Amino acid sequence: MSRDDHEPAVWAPPLAAAVPRSLCTDCGISRTSTPGDCGTACQFIKPDYTALETRVHGRPRDLAKPDELFFGPFQHMVRASLKPAIPGAQWTGITTRIAEKLLESGAVTAVLTMAPDAQDKWKPVPVIVTRAEGMAQVRGMRMGYAPLLALLEPVRAAGHTRIAVIGIPCQVHALRALEAKLGLEALYVIGTPCSDNTTTANFHEFLALLSDKPETITYLEFRADYHVELRFDDGRTKAVPFLMLPLSDLRPDFFPLTCRTCVDYTNSLADVTVGYMAGSGEQWLVVRNARGAELVALLGDELRTEAPADSGNRAGPVKGFLANTERAAGGLPLRRMPKWLRPIVGWLMPRVGPKGLEFGRARVEMKAVETILHLRREKPRRMKAMIPPHVWTLVAPYGLKPEPGESD
Repeated sequence: MSRDDHEPAVWAPPLAAAVPRSLCTDCGISRTSTPGDCGTACQFIKPDYTALETRVHGRPRDLAKPDELFFGPFQHMVRASLKPAIPGAQWTGITTRIAEKLLESGAVTAVLTMAPDAQDKWKPVPVIVTRAEGMAQVRGMRMGYAPLLALLEPVRAAGHTRIAVIGIPCQVHALRALEAKLGLEALYVIGTPCSDNTTTANFHEFLALLSDKPETITYLEFRADYHVELRFDDGRTKAVPFLMLPLSDLRPDFFPLTCRTCVDYTNSLADVTVGYMAGSGEQWLVVRNARGAELVALLGDELRTEAPADSGNRAGPVKGFLANTERAAGGLPLRRMPKWLRPIVGWLMPRVGPKGLEFGRARVEMKAVETILHLRREKPRRMKAMIPPHVWTLVAPYGLKPEPGESD
């Protein structure tokens, strides 16, 4: 399909209502004309990462290869930044620039991604971007359920057969499960790590705990230096240590069970994963296959890369997380660190805590712990189907083992 200059650069088609389902993050498939596809596509029903990784990358994760147990199949990983950085980007704009390059080169004619709602800058709205200049409208982070895959039908109806999708793990899992039936000429998948999503309404509650004027917050990012960075509309910035965040003041159901039981934090089915987690202050690129390498190569000399950092020891933080999660999953109050001690430990963590890849390993193990403990408490009959074998390998060093009926 040739580019139609009369087509809007950013297009938000109307969406059908979602079909109500349990353990659903509204990836968008239930809003299509074939909502029954959820049964085979959903990450929270019976995921088969071995089969999908083999289909997408040519092989499953190699548990004997360093770090594939944690991060999924990959060719190489780098710490990276774009030069110059794109103004208004969440980090330096790597994801935005890759999508621009795909559209500029004609490798794709449409990109499926998220834009901010006109009435609420934090609310994600699924959009189709058809011209490179349109990517400027979708920069930055959104928070909330986002039915991105509902766009698969309108984008194909508009004649686009070469597309890119920028998505989070539950969206990418469903996309890959259905990829063969989409009839696309080309598909590029840029994934971002994701954990602990919530509704946009809940997110506003969180912002209200961080500032007495939450409406003035223009930017929020969890950084790998154990701080959350806030930016305000008057130009001020603020870095809040993780330990000082009011997470224990949130409602027990603030994060849905789906996000507390997600086993794919690193988006292992994307062609390339772009995130902060092991970036140590910059972005972390996990190039997973030849298409991912092609995407990164589009940036050429605009991309500065170096080996990821890797230091510290994750065992202590993961054990502490396990103990607190056991209490939370059992309905008990979290153990709160004394307020006088929090600033001290908050000062120490960036200096002595796990950094770079070790920080990433810690976070993946924490998600594995969280998955098992919360499913065991709330949906024990779903454990056998929902927990891939490699997750049990991740938690074994911490004494978590499958009980009868919890695994194959």
